[in-house]
Amino acid sequence: MRLLVGDIGGTKTALGVADTDGEHVDLSGLRRYPSASFATFDQIVQHYLNETGFSCRFAAFAVAGPVQDRRSETTNLPWALDADALEHSFDFAGVELLNDLEAVAWGIAVLEKQDLAEIHPGDALNQGNACVVAAGTGLGQAGLFWDGFYHHAFATEGGHSDFAPVDDLEFALLTHLKRRYGRVSWERLVSGPGIANIYEFLLLRHGASQPAWIRKAIEEGGDTAAAVAQAAVDGRCSLCAEAMDLFMRFYGREAGNVALKHMALGGVYLGGGIALKNLALLRKGSFLEGFFDKGRMGSLMRRMPVRVILQPHTPLFGAARFTTSQ
Repeated sequence: MRLLVGDIGGTKTALGVADTDGEHVDLSGLRRYPSASFATFDQIVQHYLNETGFSCRFAAFAVAGPVQDRRSETTNLPWALDADALEHSFDFAGVELLNDLEAVAWGIAVLEKQDLAEIHPGDALNQGNACVVAAGTGLGQAGLFWDGFYHHAFATEGGHSDFAPVDDLEFALLTHLKRRYGRVSWERLVSGPGIANIYEFLLLRHGASQPAWIRKAIEEGGDTAAAVAQAAVDGRCSLCAEAMDLFMRFYGREAGNVALKHMALGGVYLGGGIALKNLALLRKGSFLEGFFDKGRMGSLMRRMPVRVILQPHTPLFGAARFTTSQ
């Protein structure tokens, strides 16, 4: 089966053509576009088809947002997607929409050993449920139910559940963010914008001013999270290091929460650009400290393997596999 596949994110949208038999997936014609440069998703699809000259009868698109009744309004973009409308606009015989983390979960089965980086081995021979947690523009989460023979992926919107502070520093952070957002979800902390939120809070708490060289890096790159993470890795800024240490602890805590709720003895998979770009910080200790810190469930947490997904096209693999499973 040949189909057009897409991964629609708040920052980037990737498109390609997948050839699949349901188990193996071959991708070709891959392109990435800045999402904010297009007023609608239809414009990206039309641009891609014009640019590549490809023609497909079927399509499947992974969307950063909830999908209901073949429709989705993207969480971090002003786009509304409708599978029926896409079929009509581009003369597709069939279009599937699925949540982007559900697509990642579907794609895990086709990953090779080199597509994963191990953070914690756990009990590698375990079989059971698994989960995916991905911090990027937002915080995506999905589950994989184990029926005794196969994993079945399903979407969640768990990243929007309430953040829970555990000490005075975190209560102060929660109070700070409540003034800005009202309700504070885990996504407000475990995401790229979350890194910026933590950094800005620590600047205020310490009464510190932002160094000129960091301000310049942010202005030139337009990405506070990337500038703070790089400064932490380079050892140039103690406050950036504190921000990333707190971020990693939060990431580990929430990944552990998701793992507990799914009883993820089959593995915890970290997706998204932040894990991919910050493997050294993930392995440094704060992430796993947060992950294991579950009181009486600490020994259970240590049985769960934790792996980072290195393959950036996993959602495209998953979108293709999802379509053939329907």
